[in-house]
Amino acid sequence: MQLSVCESLKDIPAEQWNALTDNTNPFIQHEFLLAFETGQCLDKFGWFAKYFLIHSNDNELIGAMPAYEKHNSYGEFVFDWAWADAYQRAGINYYPKLVISIPYSPCQGPRILAKDNDSEIKKTLIKFAIDFSEKNSYSGAHWLFNLKDDFELLKQHTELQRFDYQFHWKNNNYENFDDFLNELKPKKRKNIKQERRKVRDQGIDIKTLNGTELSDEQWDKIYYFYQITFMKKSGSPTLSLNFFKSIADKLLVIFAYNKDEIVAGAICILGNNTLYGRHWGCNENYDSLHFEVCYYTGIDYCIKHGLQTFEPGAQGEHKISRGFLPVKTWSAHWIAHPEFKRILVQHLERESAALENYGRDLISASPFKAT
Repeated sequence: MQLSVCESLKDIPAEQWNALTDNTNPFIQHEFLLAFETGQCLDKFGWFAKYFLIHSNDNELIGAMPAYEKHNSYGEFVFDWAWADAYQRAGINYYPKLVISIPYSPCQGPRILAKDNDSEIKKTLIKFAIDFSEKNSYSGAHWLFNLKDDFELLKQHTELQRFDYQFHWKNNNYENFDDFLNELKPKKRKNIKQERRKVRDQGIDIKTLNGTELSDEQWDKIYYFYQITFMKKSGSPTLSLNFFKSIADKLLVIFAYNKDEIVAGAICILGNNTLYGRHWGCNENYDSLHFEVCYYTGIDYCIKHGLQTFEPGAQGEHKISRGFLPVKTWSAHWIAHPEFKRILVQHLERESAALENYGRDLISASPFKAT
């Protein structure tokens, strides 16, 4: 096998990369990852591509892994700010580090690609990343939002594992939205009906469009909403309009209209079986509009189109009462510094115990009549 590191997906044929995926997860596809490059969303925000590749002796791509040299921790959603702060106080460099993830995307999915899902190829990629990190004096290598089977492989090669919770909606073969509501406890069902009615009473109409159907005006509107949300929170809108246009066929855009004016919008990513909620923005405050645009319309869409899961994004305990139950997300970490590795192992043992208790509390808050 031939191991190499490539710094641009432009140098990797799309059909070879995508042949290693199962096409269910949009984030790992060649065109999605390439859009970060062509949309100029990486380098200036501290993401420097390092795609790990394995070719067979007859030059067939048989293994691949999207990785990035990072000089900050922005856009990762597995928060290691405390780790970086501890390194700084000890006078040790935490950056650069290696991150194996999808930029700005807190969504579980494949991170280690191998022909025929071969575990030996995957193990070789993991060892390759660790060796590369040592050679380049990275503080560590971090695999974020892994699938469970890859996480089990990573546990064999990393001493540090973390988990956290997101809130996902599952389609229990519902025929319509009312069918979903009927599985909720009466108080929760009543609250959702009230929130949807408040939106209608304000004269708001909701429309959903595929990205390929957007007019120039609608593109400008949805990108404006994306930007103002970050600006309100003193953040940086890292994704460009060109990025979104490059993946237009993977976008579900939800608009809220007041009369003929677009007053709010949300961007979702379409997978084969899953809808991923990503970004939202609004001109002004409308009662319950956020819940309608970001949650209920997405649930409605999943039911009508037979999608099995709706992942509305990171964090947010308020999602539980609206039908989104806690699901564990997994990350694995290799740390170079032996003393910090020992300290972090102990820290994660305490963190995991606390999170298990937290998870039980989350489950007990389920809005469903039968959990």
